[in-house]
Amino acid sequence: MKKIKFNSIHAGLIGLFTVLFYSCTNDLDTEPRVEQTIDNILENDPDAYKGMLAKIYSAFILTGQETTGQTDVVAPDAGASSYIRNYWNFQVLTTDEGLNRWGDGGLDALNQLNWTAGNNFVRILYDRIYLEIAMVNNFLRETEGAEKEEITDFRNEARFLRALAYWHAIDMFGNVPFVTEDDPVGNFEPPRYTREELFDYVESELLEIAPLMKAPRSNEYARADRVAAWMLLAKLYLNAEVYIGEPRYTEALTYLNKIINEGGYTLESNYQDLFLADNDNSGEIILPLASDGLYSQSYGGTTYIIHAGISNSTMDPADYGVNGGWEGNRTTSAFADLFGDLDTNKDGRALLHTEGHIRENTDYTAFNNGYAIAKYKNLTSAGEIGSDTSGEFVDTDYPLFRLADAYLMYAEAVVRGGNGGDPSTAANLVNQLRERAYGDTSGNITSSELTLDFILDERGRELYWEGHRRTDLIRFGKFTGSEYLWPWKGGSLNGSGVESFRTLLPIPLTDLSVNTNLVQNPGY
Repeated sequence: MKKIKFNSIHAGLIGLFTVLFYSCTNDLDTEPRVEQTIDNILENDPDAYKGMLAKIYSAFILTGQETTGQTDVVAPDAGASSYIRNYWNFQVLTTDEGLNRWGDGGLDALNQLNWTAGNNFVRILYDRIYLEIAMVNNFLRETEGAEKEEITDFRNEARFLRALAYWHAIDMFGNVPFVTEDDPVGNFEPPRYTREELFDYVESELLEIAPLMKAPRSNEYARADRVAAWMLLAKLYLNAEVYIGEPRYTEALTYLNKIINEGGYTLESNYQDLFLADNDNSGEIILPLASDGLYSQSYGGTTYIIHAGISNSTMDPADYGVNGGWEGNRTTSAFADLFGDLDTNKDGRALLHTEGHIRENTDYTAFNNGYAIAKYKNLTSAGEIGSDTSGEFVDTDYPLFRLADAYLMYAEAVVRGGNGGDPSTAANLVNQLRERAYGDTSGNITSSELTLDFILDERGRELYWEGHRRTDLIRFGKFTGSEYLWPWKGGSLNGSGVESFRTLLPIPLTDLSVNTNLVQNPGY
């Protein structure tokens, strides 16, 4: 059964950091809510530094000290306030990959790409990003001058996690507040950084810390190593033309070559094993967000993805290792079309549940309008349920970065003209993924078939419901406008064109009202 992540850290320490550095929305305030100081805690328990780091990691998955009670950010529903749940929603539900039928609290706006600056989920994602940044800043302040090698490693990892959060800010919001450990704590107005300025900062941070981080595959499970930093650099460079108007595909290939040739990660032999309760055994996942059904319970992360993708009436929840379905998310006919005729298709990545469902999405409030996704399960590769035998919370880790993505990024950077890559190598890497999917070479392609349109479709087939699609569609120029339509894009059944400003989310009104340095993104 799955080992407990950060197994040397007591759960109480993780919750403690939440109490000490609770996020006050709107102003990045991190004023303590209790009188006990960090110094007191560290004096009594030197391992608390690691507990603080664990909290920074866990804040991507967990919602607060309690499963359903107090949350780290203001939210009407604790479960819906998870960082990765909201990030996933904006990467998936705004695209052809998914539709949500609940519609409450502003989810309809994600389906239809018509959110406003007052949308609750826009605000929660923004608050989560800046809570993560605030926690890292506090950690770096508290560990300033520490000489122990282990704490130096902790600091490098914390800086990586801050860079990751700032990358999400670059990608989602563009021009945003900027604050580091060198800025004052309390109620102040951080300066506004442009997308270009923030890009330069994240790039410089990663270039500095990458060689200082743990060597490939030498860190504890679910902690970032040097390869994770290379991956984030490659993603920053691959999207540079969107972010700063400047192609940086050659730089992307520099780090993709490192990942592929020096990283030590290997493809999983069975595609679905990447999304099961024992996927912590995989040699392909470069950076997981760890879930444990007993020790890290929340209604975000993969607990949300699995439960919300199941219907009790058309599916058997036991087949997914959980105790019931929430009937929330399924896919669109446009996405199903990427796999062609499912009856004759040999692509083993087409993990779509069709029984009791129709392909079309005529009524997106009806869960059976659209195929369900059967990709994630709370079952091990041996068919055993995760550690929470009640089936409420799952052990399946969220694969934030994995090697297959690097293969496809390499191919794209080559096709887009980056130096340092080779078309035949690119085709070979893609064919390794397709041979895993098909079980033979019948799905293989030639270098001449490796076009941008093919790569976008292949990224959809390989990486769906992993939180990449919105960013991909924007990079390929198909997220807004009317060149590529899917059901309910723009609010109509057959899809309609969407204004180009939708490639960025608005700065939430809650922050605009308190920080006079901020300027709303165009269109809002």
